[in-house]
Amino acid sequence: MPYTPVDYAPYDFANRRHIGPSPEEMQAMLDTLGVESLDALIDATVPETIRQKEPLSFGKAMSEQKVLRRLREVADKNMVMRSLIGQGYHGTITPPVIARNIFENPAWYTAYTPYQPEISQGRLEALLNYQTMIADLTGLEIANASLLDEATAAAEAMALAQRAGKSKATAFFVDQDCHPQTIDVIRTRAEPLGWDVIVGDPFADLDPSAVFGAIFQYPGTYGHCHDFTDVIASLHDAKALAVVAADPLALCLLKSPGEMGADIAIGNTQRFGVPLGAGGPHAAYMACRDAYKRSMPGRIVGVSIDARGNRAYRLSLQTREQHIRREKATSNVCTAQALLAVMASMYAVFHGPKGLRAIAEQVHQKAVRVKRALAEAGYTIVNDTYFDTITVEVGAPRDAILHAAEEAGINLRRVGNTRIGIALDEATWNAEITTLLKVMGGVDSGPLPGYELPEGLIRQSAYLTHPTFHHNRSEAEMTRYMRRLADRDLALDRAMIPLGSCTMKLNATAEMMAVSWPEFADIHPFAPAHQRAGYAEMVEDLSDKLCQITGYDAISMQPNSGAQGEYAGLLTIRAYHAANGGAERNICLIPVNAHGTNPASAQMVGYKVVVVKCTERGDIDVEDFRAKAEAAGDKLAACMITYPSTHGVFEETVTEVCEITHAHGGQVYLDGANLNAMVGLSQPGKIGADVSHLNLHKTFCIPHGGGGPGMGPIGVGAHLAPYLPGHVNEGGAGAVSAATFGSPSLLPISWAYCLMMGGEGLTQATKIAILNANYIAKRLEGAYDVLYRGTSGNVAHECIIDTRPLKDAAGVTVDDVAKRLIDSGFHAPTMSWPVAGTLMIEPTESEPKAELDRFCEAMLSIREEARLIENGTLDRDNNPLSNAPHTMEDLVGNWDRPYTREQACFPAGAFRVDKYWAPVNRVDNAYGDRNLVCSCPPLEEYLDAAE
Repeated sequence: MPYTPVDYAPYDFANRRHIGPSPEEMQAMLDTLGVESLDALIDATVPETIRQKEPLSFGKAMSEQKVLRRLREVADKNMVMRSLIGQGYHGTITPPVIARNIFENPAWYTAYTPYQPEISQGRLEALLNYQTMIADLTGLEIANASLLDEATAAAEAMALAQRAGKSKATAFFVDQDCHPQTIDVIRTRAEPLGWDVIVGDPFADLDPSAVFGAIFQYPGTYGHCHDFTDVIASLHDAKALAVVAADPLALCLLKSPGEMGADIAIGNTQRFGVPLGAGGPHAAYMACRDAYKRSMPGRIVGVSIDARGNRAYRLSLQTREQHIRREKATSNVCTAQALLAVMASMYAVFHGPKGLRAIAEQVHQKAVRVKRALAEAGYTIVNDTYFDTITVEVGAPRDAILHAAEEAGINLRRVGNTRIGIALDEATWNAEITTLLKVMGGVDSGPLPGYELPEGLIRQSAYLTHPTFHHNRSEAEMTRYMRRLADRDLALDRAMIPLGSCTMKLNATAEMMAVSWPEFADIHPFAPAHQRAGYAEMVEDLSDKLCQITGYDAISMQPNSGAQGEYAGLLTIRAYHAANGGAERNICLIPVNAHGTNPASAQMVGYKVVVVKCTERGDIDVEDFRAKAEAAGDKLAACMITYPSTHGVFEETVTEVCEITHAHGGQVYLDGANLNAMVGLSQPGKIGADVSHLNLHKTFCIPHGGGGPGMGPIGVGAHLAPYLPGHVNEGGAGAVSAATFGSPSLLPISWAYCLMMGGEGLTQATKIAILNANYIAKRLEGAYDVLYRGTSGNVAHECIIDTRPLKDAAGVTVDDVAKRLIDSGFHAPTMSWPVAGTLMIEPTESEPKAELDRFCEAMLSIREEARLIENGTLDRDNNPLSNAPHTMEDLVGNWDRPYTREQACFPAGAFRVDKYWAPVNRVDNAYGDRNLVCSCPPLEEYLDAAE
């Protein structure tokens, strides 16, 4: 009998990597829904009026091997040089133990933001180490858990100074020695808010009475090391605040910003073991005085206790305040750089204070060696003080020297017309110094004794005194420490994370591999363009694919988070209006069902937010929208809508909303957070939207990394393309991020995803995302109410279930449900947003039917436990729900609860052999806010917790 091959089409190997259910499982789910076919489900769910007419045509899906070969071809077009350019970016050595166990470990990079603290104790401890490191190095009381990059951190610091200071001035002073990209981003942030930016010499041009704050670079971009103590004192006399942008490695040797009197310190921890990556992602930091902690943007990890009184970590203070306060929020920051902050913190844990100091000393001595040799060769060294960077006056031969250095494999910085900048770093070898000096005609005398640090700036204070930074010297202990922390967490490598609006889908291994390649990882963002040809090719092709997916005409890759994309998109709209006689347009209509950060983003560009009502079904109230658009008239700048809405529904009136906006001269911003429900089925740019941000860390597979990295590029129509963000390094202006392409080392992930899926695969993924969501909604039907559905009765890619009846009948809160899911081995869905007391569930296309069923069984079991409380079988105040999550410690000693250990620890859905055990009981949030501790507790507390 002849062999008959199996026909895998259209479920080829590449597509099945991301699409969880098998064809047989899909059919079983369709049968449960009572739908004949997948296409019939999509036709009933996605309005015909918004369906795209032509399929995505990317060519056939590629195999892993073909994609990796394609990535290699592109990577080889990048030239890996030794870049001594500096300007905030430096060569570094990532300890292999950190590269393998953090950077390349899905237990760390697939984790979600630690909003559920009981299952996030590992990453929370690592981030607390980061905060402690930053607070110690900067000499300030409190630090946050990271920001996007140094330039945006500087802009946030300016806003914090204006908000928290008592000066009535409307100008901000910027040290002329700040990095150019930082000055550019500060100007971008200040202009819509009506703040003047004064750039100058802080020792000659600063009038403290004329500004609400000032920022100083330390050391300066050209290498100068100044003591700003007196300047800062003069600012304080005028009730203005002082910001210092400080290099954390330099702070191992130099006086801290806090000792100078600074109120805020910001900077970049990239050189603590995080690859250059052509500009990112890297973890920026912010630290401030205790008085300003409640105004500081970003996430802050704090120490609290659990239900047993044991130490436990959690996010503190205003962590999600941009969702709660909306247009009154002080920042739209909702993305940190958690994964990179963890790497930087582990670098400090591994090296300890002595190791960091030794690295800093070695870097400085390399600079001394180069400076002395060049001075002896007759060159003028422009800066008389320095840590790692010198600026050299070379005269007319400057370009010839730069060319010769490049020919020798070294990039130097072009400064002005006749100068060269040289920034030494941890990765600089002796042979490179010899080569550099040979190029410039200097004589290398080899390593030289002594230091040339400014005498009054030599650091006397201690740092990293906590035992955590002293106990992990050996690689064995370091490996075990990182493993212990990872084991405390629940990430996507363990179980489905069904978070609505956050799209926790597969981050395929093949997509992740290229991020670690030197050809992508070791490129300086400001290296000559011809050295970044591979990056350019990849960006161009990915941009073309994203344009086809969205129906837009142009893409900017610069925004390095979704919130940053919102901000950039609104700035683009604002610039378009200004250029076309609409500078007075300042009203932004935002429906209640839009994404939570939208109002905060609108506020940041100076827009007045007008809230639009929703109907009982959760749709935009079109008549209210029309009335408010008419009332705004020629003041209407934009509307911000989320599609499908955060209620998980394809609204059929979306094109009408767009038409109303355009009729009054406004532009439509369509939030791309839910693009996972649209790819291949509907194009935002073709249904009336003018601009959208695209969450590459959601729809296009960049992992969340425990709360970042992220990427939020924006797509725009052709009329908006001339107003996209520029960048000073490319001869432009108006940047929103420090690097031209935001966090470009992440782009191979999304590009590989598109190549491996092809157009057909991407469309199939969208369909399965909708199938999986409807399957969960159907299975939970009867036990829970699904709050919002489309006209056909279907949901989009997510659904909101109502847990409020459980509270009314049994006293069971949405928190109880979330914590009980931990006992079953699940991360909770999105809690109480966009509707308080509900859960928003998004399974994604990556989950197979077995995992969906396990989740549904857990949810149905929780409903049954609530029913047992209702009828009195379970105690109302002492039951498996109110006591969840249960830990191993609960099983020790006498069991005095009115339910069994079996009920407590092995509810429906829980694995018997591979069960996840929460390391702490339920965390006391109120205690943590009342007793705020945001750095590592003293050793005694560790001992107490161990007893």
